[in-house]
Amino acid sequence: MIVGLPKEVKNHEYRVGLTPSSVRELSTRGHQVLVQKNAGAEIGLSDAQYVAAGAILLDTAQEIFARSEMIVKVKEPQPAECAMLRDGQILYTYLHLAPDPEQTAALVKSGAVCIAYETITGSNGGLPLLAPMSEVAGRMAIQAGAAHLEKSKGGMGLLLGGVPGVAPGHVVIIGAGVVGSNAMQMAIGAGARVTILDKSVDRLRQLDLIYGNRISTLYSNVQSIEESVLSADLVIGGVLVPGAAAPKLVSRDLISRMKKGAVVVDVAIDQGGCFATSHATTHAEPTFILDGVVHYCVANMPGAVARTSTFALNNATIGHAVALADKGWQAAMREDAHLKNGLNVCQGKLTYQAVAEALGYAYVSPDALLN
Repeated sequence: MIVGLPKEVKNHEYRVGLTPSSVRELSTRGHQVLVQKNAGAEIGLSDAQYVAAGAILLDTAQEIFARSEMIVKVKEPQPAECAMLRDGQILYTYLHLAPDPEQTAALVKSGAVCIAYETITGSNGGLPLLAPMSEVAGRMAIQAGAAHLEKSKGGMGLLLGGVPGVAPGHVVIIGAGVVGSNAMQMAIGAGARVTILDKSVDRLRQLDLIYGNRISTLYSNVQSIEESVLSADLVIGGVLVPGAAAPKLVSRDLISRMKKGAVVVDVAIDQGGCFATSHATTHAEPTFILDGVVHYCVANMPGAVARTSTFALNNATIGHAVALADKGWQAAMREDAHLKNGLNVCQGKLTYQAVAEALGYAYVSPDALLN
């Protein structure tokens, strides 16, 4: 198979879909890998490294898309990239379609076979291709939140960990999954007072057994969210409904009653966000202030630590990339139900039910397209 790696074009996105070692995995199996020049230069992955791994360098994304049977990316395709996709071509990347009707319509129109990292499942019931970026984003959420509590960045001027004689800041984390648990670890390490909320009592019990009185755990409901958010200096939103739009758990009214200069970090913004006031921001302009509350809603948070993120992501994605290249998408999905769960759009059809329901499309089962 001819596999293409274009350079990412989203604002301040420096990650790449394939590292040189991933290229080598594909090329040693007889696949041709086309890499756009300087695709990984910003994170220290040189063209020479890609060539040594067996890649062929091309100048433009247009050449990559035109010649490749499978495109491997990191972020969702931008409008210009969607326009270059063609019928039957495989697109393997993050998509986050539920809150993005424009991208969905463009992918449907393209006729491409669009496989979303974030809905591929694992044998343990998790989302193994989403997990590494969720780990990065959860850890970054505390880092970003603590920085924006500084007065010069719009915050209330609070040091998250406090100092002797001065109380630390209060961090509230909504969601105790991968994002939430990683944010919690960083917040504990920073010396903050930490409250974490979730609807799974079993998950809260696990965290309590490990962290004891270093955290407070609360069952997530309307009242516990309201009381926690109103007392918080920093709120992390890390709630995920796989493939679907994130639930709006913090209302505009609740935001307006928060402490002035408090910070909210919406890690769920890729799926539409879990704060009613959220809208996507970029690394160039990461925050906005509404009702005196600083909102950090960067849609590609791990892109800020692009080298770490790229290697972590490739560890998770390369196995399925090899399977798709070796077997083709139909055979690979017939053999692997977890990979089949990643099929979101295929030959003009919506093949992921949560996305179809969120955007008003007819749902077509992937099985109907695998024969």
